[in-house]
Amino acid sequence: MAKRILTAAVGIALAIVVLCFADTPVLPAAVAVLIVGALYELLKVCGCMEFKTHTVGCFIYGAVMPFLCAYEPSIRWRLFLSAIVMILMLVGYVGDHKKLPFAKLCEMITCTILVSFSLSGMVSLYYMSDIHGIAYLVIALAAAWISDAGAFFAGTFLGKHKLCPDISPKKTVEGAVGGVITTIVVIGLFCLCYQKYQAAHGIIFGVNYIAAAIVGLLSSILGMIGDLAASLLKREHDVKDYGNILPGHGGIMDRFDSVLFVVPFMVIFLTFFDIFI
Repeated sequence: MAKRILTAAVGIALAIVVLCFADTPVLPAAVAVLIVGALYELLKVCGCMEFKTHTVGCFIYGAVMPFLCAYEPSIRWRLFLSAIVMILMLVGYVGDHKKLPFAKLCEMITCTILVSFSLSGMVSLYYMSDIHGIAYLVIALAAAWISDAGAFFAGTFLGKHKLCPDISPKKTVEGAVGGVITTIVVIGLFCLCYQKYQAAHGIIFGVNYIAAAIVGLLSSILGMIGDLAASLLKREHDVKDYGNILPGHGGIMDRFDSVLFVVPFMVIFLTFFDIFI
């Protein structure tokens, strides 16, 4: 537990530094590092690292995506790059089909596009608003991680009914409910404190608490689904953690698995609805 807390403290400190320089290439660069690290862990677990030409292409694609989100907001360039990468990988498959199984190719393409699009969404969240960009990013990450923490404590003290024993034996229905409630409450309190802080600096706006509650509810559920999907993949490949780069937490994927579905949801939700009005 001490290692876990220390790692979390260091991670929060680094995140604060990145956010302080979010208007510079530091934010997309930091996200690019996360994407490449997560891809490396996923592809290694899936047994794809031996196909070096293809994996290098995956890493390059993942590293470029956050910069496209920052400096070319139109999604058409991201879709264009995705199409080009898939075509090149299929061309490479034709030339290397005797060594590269089609199933492995599909795993590489799926993991690369999922992780790259999802995590680069953190950059998109920041650039969605000149005023509230950091708040949107904080809400998305908090929704994923607070849910996990709330579920842990609720499950520890109240858990009786298993949620998905075949995938994650320790998760309980009571823990899941606790995670959802905790997320809704924390996001609501964050919005209130954020509103008061900005008002003290002369920026006046309201908070749509219904929208905030919906974000908390759905983000918590999506975070759990992401966590369970990542756990299922680990179970299928008989590994405990995706890596050991984060002492007490495991790998980057072990920490960001619940973020994979939450961030894209936040981007879509905020495209149509406003939390701050």
